[in-house]
Amino acid sequence: MSHPSSVDRRSFLTAGGLALVGVAVGWRPLRAAGGPKLVTIVEFSDAGVRGETIKVPKLVKTDAEWRTQLSTMSYRVTRHAETERPFTGETWNNHEPGLYRCICCATALYSSDTKFDSGTGWPSFWTPLAKQNVAASRDVSFDMERIAISCTRCDAHLGHVFDDGPRPTGLRYCMNSAAMQFVKRG
Repeated sequence: MSHPSSVDRRSFLTAGGLALVGVAVGWRPLRAAGGPKLVTIVEFSDAGVRGETIKVPKLVKTDAEWRTQLSTMSYRVTRHAETERPFTGETWNNHEPGLYRCICCATALYSSDTKFDSGTGWPSFWTPLAKQNVAASRDVSFDMERIAISCTRCDAHLGHVFDDGPRPTGLRYCMNSAAMQFVKRG
């Protein structure tokens, strides 16, 4: 029968040996503590052609970095979930063919092919380009319950989705112009 201290020593040596083997063969966890989280998005060309589904690091920046990169309105909308006034955004009444990308990270979000005039004064779409590129979350601000939509890659607040849109989805993705950059189809 082994002595309790020898079992502890043996366990320690075994665990230490396994750790050294792991280091020697280059093993590392999928995400190191404090490392960037990976998210899945679908790539699209500026012409709207669907590309690969890829895993990319979640884009995280400091508040100061976002302030430097974005206009005041884009910063307030995307980083603090504010809403631009209706009929004031650059693309609410845009009817040109093209793609709408996240103003913060350029992830493709919506196509002009799914844009419609909702009468609300904000760009509205009946579906995103790829469900993987946007995230939905519960929003209970202003004493109402809504579904907030954000960019999967950088968590930029984009707007809200409602169930009063046209066919075929019946949804209205009501977005802020300040949260998106329009890329005209060439």
